[in-house]
Amino acid sequence: MYTTTLVRIPFIIAALACALSIAQAQPPGAGFTQQQHGNLIMEGIPPVDGALEERLAHYLSSRQATFLDWLPDGGMLVSTRFADAAQIHRVATPLGMREQLTYSAEPITTAAVPQIAGAAGFAYLEDRGGDENAQVYYYRLSDHSVRMLTDGKSRHGSLVWSRDGRRLAFFGEERNGIDDDIYVWEAAAGGAPRLVIGGQHGTWYPLDWSVDGSQLLVQHYLSITESYLYLADVASGMLTPLDPNAHKVGIRAARFAPEGHAIYLASDEGGEFAVLRHLDLATHEARELTATIPWDVDDFDVSVDGRYVAYVSNEDGRSRLTVLDTQQKLELSPPGLPAGPITRLRFDRTGRRLALSAEGAQAPRDVYVYEIDTHSLVRWTHSEVGPLDESSFVPAQLVRYPTWDRDKGGPRMISAYLYNPVKPGPHPVVIDIHGGPEAQYTPAFDAFTQFLVNELGYVVIAPNVRGSSGYGRSFMQLDNGVLREDAVRDIGSLLVWIGLQRDLDRQRVVVMGGSYGGYMALASLIAYNDRLQGGIDLVGITNFVSFLEHTSAYRRDLRRAEYGDERNPRMRDFLNRISPLNNARLIRRPLLVVQGLNDPRVPPAESQRLVAQLRAYGREVWYLGAKDEGHGFRKQGNRDAYLSVAALFLSRLAQPAP
Repeated sequence: MYTTTLVRIPFIIAALACALSIAQAQPPGAGFTQQQHGNLIMEGIPPVDGALEERLAHYLSSRQATFLDWLPDGGMLVSTRFADAAQIHRVATPLGMREQLTYSAEPITTAAVPQIAGAAGFAYLEDRGGDENAQVYYYRLSDHSVRMLTDGKSRHGSLVWSRDGRRLAFFGEERNGIDDDIYVWEAAAGGAPRLVIGGQHGTWYPLDWSVDGSQLLVQHYLSITESYLYLADVASGMLTPLDPNAHKVGIRAARFAPEGHAIYLASDEGGEFAVLRHLDLATHEARELTATIPWDVDDFDVSVDGRYVAYVSNEDGRSRLTVLDTQQKLELSPPGLPAGPITRLRFDRTGRRLALSAEGAQAPRDVYVYEIDTHSLVRWTHSEVGPLDESSFVPAQLVRYPTWDRDKGGPRMISAYLYNPVKPGPHPVVIDIHGGPEAQYTPAFDAFTQFLVNELGYVVIAPNVRGSSGYGRSFMQLDNGVLREDAVRDIGSLLVWIGLQRDLDRQRVVVMGGSYGGYMALASLIAYNDRLQGGIDLVGITNFVSFLEHTSAYRRDLRRAEYGDERNPRMRDFLNRISPLNNARLIRRPLLVVQGLNDPRVPPAESQRLVAQLRAYGREVWYLGAKDEGHGFRKQGNRDAYLSVAALFLSRLAQPAP
């Protein structure tokens, strides 16, 4: 364990004060001097508020831990942050010392370990500056040496070790930077990875090795509602579809069953939600394990002997963990987990310990192990929350509000999570919109949300508007293509609901979001500028046509499936019509725009053009860019700077109107 220190925060405050040394806020339409400090670029941002920064610093000192994989000796690898970026640490025992293994300037959050006795090392992924071109590295435990296995420039991912620990499979885009090929690295030989499956078009992931190592289970991903599974012969590269009839289904996860002649998979075939199934590869007969659960199965794992099947169901944004004892026909439910997302399920080599990451609105993400034989939950990490009292954190309250259209004979209801201050209102409101669009807001731990509620007195509302995952296949497709603006109307319905709540101040409502959520924030400012006080756009889409034309090539067709194909003249006209950049004159409220300049998903020019356009109209716009970030801010120093600016922006908008 170690003690938390606030030494980092004063330096950030001083740096911001230096970088933002503008005598007073620039009046709208005035010239904007660009200020730089390190990799940060700032324009139009007024001087920092030292007292506000100090209050925020306490919250930003919190940290979290994520389970990565089991080590063969019974310990584990976790990802957590000591300094500026999350790194890989080894933990030998529950609540034991976290031994740091990697020391990169870039965050490392993915690793895979061969599950064999005496494994010599592990593989992990690392990119540069948020460019998402992750390289595969091999870390040797004996001498702490690191070797890059890939080309140093292309995108890679999906690390999967064979059962005997001798071979590592992963995908890579070396061929053309667009399409995925699948490679295998022979750990004992130590040479270069070998191309096993090549020449295919689109997105392909290796998911699992067969028991005998002769086959790979491979997923061809087209969209969140359309994927196909194949068996790949490792020797020849031949692909055999598991579904000869090619049903269009969404697949959440899949892997070989321990007996070798079947697979487990979670898919929405024949229904609205992803169901966990056992599929016999010879007869193609499927046995449903979770048919009675009216929610998605997000993740699962199977013990090495096949006796236990653990799965996580997504119940309106909250995770529920269930462990099936297939021998005694029992359902086990581990006690005491935080009421939020549960991820990274993984049984150890004995099949009697299940590791996972869990968090909640009031509890940072940490690593837990469910000991099946004793039916006990053991905490392996305990992440610090800085100099704060955890009991001061407010819970996430699930609410539902009616929207503008009807479903099943009544108004369609939208789920949202609400964070409410302890003191009575009326309170200013932040509407926090998730990205995706096919993502879902879940009550995970967010130190900034707790700061807004406890320190600035905001109510934070995070809606899951139409298009969000977690509420069925049909709901997820309600915003596709020409239906895009229907999701924006859901924010209008939320504004109506806010106006009816006594504790909420409808005159002080701010909207914010990242990525697609950034688009939604901008679109809301355009549609409802008379009902909003301002907005924050983090790496948001401002022009759908230019976004689709310039996003990373491998993502282009994936996004066309969601937003529409800009090459079609009618769709192009529609996308141009709804794009915020083409409606910027209607944004009349203050706006904070934040952008990673290495963003491979939403090109930085998207934000920069919007900022220039708004300034040409004389609008108030603050701009913050980071040269060493991509689609979001992952490094702690940069994130602290962004949240410091956001806190200043929101503190001003929280003030009652004169």
